[in-house]
Amino acid sequence: MIFDMKILFIGDIVGRPGREIIKDLLPGIRKRENLDFVIANAENSAGGSGLTIKVVEELLSCNIDCLTTGDHIWAKKEVLKILDTEPRLLRPANYPSGVVGCGSVVLKTRSQSPVGVLNLQGRVFMQPIECPFHVAQKEIEQLKEKTSVIIVDFHAEATSEKQALGYFLDGKVSAVVGTHTHVQTADETILTNGTAYISDVGMTGPFRSVLGRSIDAVLKRFLTSTPTRMEVAQEDVRIQGVILDVDDNSGRARSITRVEYRRDV
Repeated sequence: MIFDMKILFIGDIVGRPGREIIKDLLPGIRKRENLDFVIANAENSAGGSGLTIKVVEELLSCNIDCLTTGDHIWAKKEVLKILDTEPRLLRPANYPSGVVGCGSVVLKTRSQSPVGVLNLQGRVFMQPIECPFHVAQKEIEQLKEKTSVIIVDFHAEATSEKQALGYFLDGKVSAVVGTHTHVQTADETILTNGTAYISDVGMTGPFRSVLGRSIDAVLKRFLTSTPTRMEVAQEDVRIQGVILDVDDNSGRARSITRVEYRRDV
C-alpha cells in the first residue's frame, strides 16, 4: 500500500516582508494543499541577513515545522544561544565538528510520521568548509535508521555542484532542494532512482528588488564599487517553493511541483 506525504519547501524568506506574507498566507496554504510538513529556509529572515531568537519563534509559530539556513546563519550572534536547544532550527551539517548547532534532524508530522531534514552548504564560490558529499553520506546513514523520508536543503551557489549532489544522492533521499540564489529554476524533476530535484526553489519576499534588496541600493553598489547599505525592498511580495509528494513507506518522490503564492489584489 502506498501512503502519500505532502511536503512544502519554502524558498529563502527575506526580511519582514517575507515573514509577514508567511504569517498571512501559510495557514491557508497548509489547509488548502493538505500539507503534512513544511520546511523553510530562513537564513535571511531578520533584516535580510541572519536570524534573531524572536524571528525564529515567530516563524515556528506560523505552522513551519523545520527551519533550514546557510552561510548567513552566523550574521546575528544572538541566534547562537538557541542553535543547540531548538531542534527545529538547523545550520549546515558540513561545518567543522565543534561548531554550535546541528545540521540534521528527524521530526514528526501531525500524524506522527517521521521526516528527516538535512541541511548542507556548498563550497564552489563559497567558504571552503567540509565536503558536503562526504558529510551527506554519513548523515544520511544515521537518518535512515529512523525514517525513509529525507529532504536535503543544499544551500549552494553553483548549479553544477547542486546537480552533482542531486545525482550523488539519487535513490538515497526523497529530495535534494537547492537554496541560496533566490531565483527559482525550472529544472524540477524526479531523478532515475526516485529522488526529487530542483536547483533553486526561489525566494519568499519582495520581487520588485534584486534578490530581495532595494534596486537603487544594489545599483549603487555595482556602479560605484563602494560599500552601500542595502535595505530589504517592500513591493510585490510572494512565496515561492515546491510541493513534494513522497511515498511515506519507500521514501521515493512521486512528484515535485513549483509553487508561487501572492496576496489577493
